[in-house]
Amino acid sequence: MSNNKITIIQLNDLHGYLEEHWEHFWDGDHPKYLKVGGLSRIKTFIDKVKKETDNNFIFLDGGDTFHGTYPVVSSKGEVLIPLLNDLSIDAMTAHWDFAYGPEHLYNIVDKLNYPLIAFNCYHKDTEQLVFPPYIIKEVNGVKFGILGVAATIVDKTMPKHFSQGIYLTLGNKELPKYIKELKEKGADIIMLNSHLGFPQELQLAQEVDGIDIILSAHTHNRVYEPSIVNDTIIIQSGCHGSFLGKLELNVVDGNIKSYEHELVVLDDKYESNKEMKNNINQVMKPLEDKLGKVLGYTETNLDRYQVLESTMDNFLLQSLIDYTGAEVAFSNGWRYGAPIPKGPITENDLWNIIPVNPPVSTTKITGQELWDMMEENLDRTFAKNPYDQMGGYVKRCLGLNLYFKIENPRGERIQEFFINGRPLEKDRFYNAVFVTSQGVPEKYGKERTNLDINAIDALKLYLKKKKTIISPIIDTIVAV
Repeated sequence: MSNNKITIIQLNDLHGYLEEHWEHFWDGDHPKYLKVGGLSRIKTFIDKVKKETDNNFIFLDGGDTFHGTYPVVSSKGEVLIPLLNDLSIDAMTAHWDFAYGPEHLYNIVDKLNYPLIAFNCYHKDTEQLVFPPYIIKEVNGVKFGILGVAATIVDKTMPKHFSQGIYLTLGNKELPKYIKELKEKGADIIMLNSHLGFPQELQLAQEVDGIDIILSAHTHNRVYEPSIVNDTIIIQSGCHGSFLGKLELNVVDGNIKSYEHELVVLDDKYESNKEMKNNINQVMKPLEDKLGKVLGYTETNLDRYQVLESTMDNFLLQSLIDYTGAEVAFSNGWRYGAPIPKGPITENDLWNIIPVNPPVSTTKITGQELWDMMEENLDRTFAKNPYDQMGGYVKRCLGLNLYFKIENPRGERIQEFFINGRPLEKDRFYNAVFVTSQGVPEKYGKERTNLDINAIDALKLYLKKKKTIISPIIDTIVAV
């Protein structure tokens, strides 16, 4: 009987965070903010795992890596490549990594010393896979078949250039074939490195036999204890590189007999790796004057850790309405963006809020379209079938109040809808301001116009005018 110890390390939803940053935690009935994360701490942790396991470990990145902060977005991900290549990553999959277009992602992957894997991403013209579907890695005498699943929403809810020339499936139909193929190639353990999102991965584990482990991503869940579905171990490990997932396996004769799991908080218990820290400093030093400039202050803790409404996005939408005088404002329900605790707001903070820095856009939209748009968005967030859930949190809104039933079926959730305190008039046109096609999808509204100002400048103007902002939760979207 062979008894083998193997450690699995998970990083997911890094969103381009190179350095230590504020992170949101709950402390009883109130939030608290701690400085955590950073690639230099991740490097320290991985070096520790290497030593403790005698290199008997697997390190996987769940995607949403090459996007989300100013240095990463302004270089289209390039600054991350040498840093990640120093972390002994075995494979990754993708979502926001498509943000610069598939062709650019291919160029990034060519420079990595590990592959991007995705068995659900295809070329439109040839129907062939864009990336390898899996890797096989033998660790301490155990063969792991590691499959990659990219975010299925890349060509469904994301801006069109993300998926130029490609399309993505959910992967549930292809998966049994690849599990069989890996078993035939001698894989003992089948592991999924997935960016579908926690609800969808639980459903996938329920309906597809033979998956031993799913490393989940996309929904930023902090899983302190693994979920077990159909004998599949499922973990997810927060976001922003603030956490790592550590799964220690005891494998006997090719089967997982026991395991121990830890959601590792990368706080000051972990020193920074000096070499990695120096390399990051070289990236950040030319940007210090620009990004470190204090532009104003906040009396509200700004973050994105609530599903229905967020203080961070209320600040963004306040700036859009202040600039345009629109009646209502919309942005996407983004999950990423490190918190900004009460105190100074720097330019770096603004880029973390909205790193794509899109133009501010306006449209005239009917009350009926507003109703339909919000019903669609609520269903994409709370659909009974997890496979119908798409996107992030509920669309961020300002200037309206909406009351809804989570448990109602598609198209029947909204109970009451008000615009600036007055009942919605379905046949009236309203003046709306928004950012990105995820704020107001192209099928809604008329006279869509991109203004001659981008989101960051609108935020700067608002801060210059207000000096100190107040942006509390105001019950814009309420479950009743």
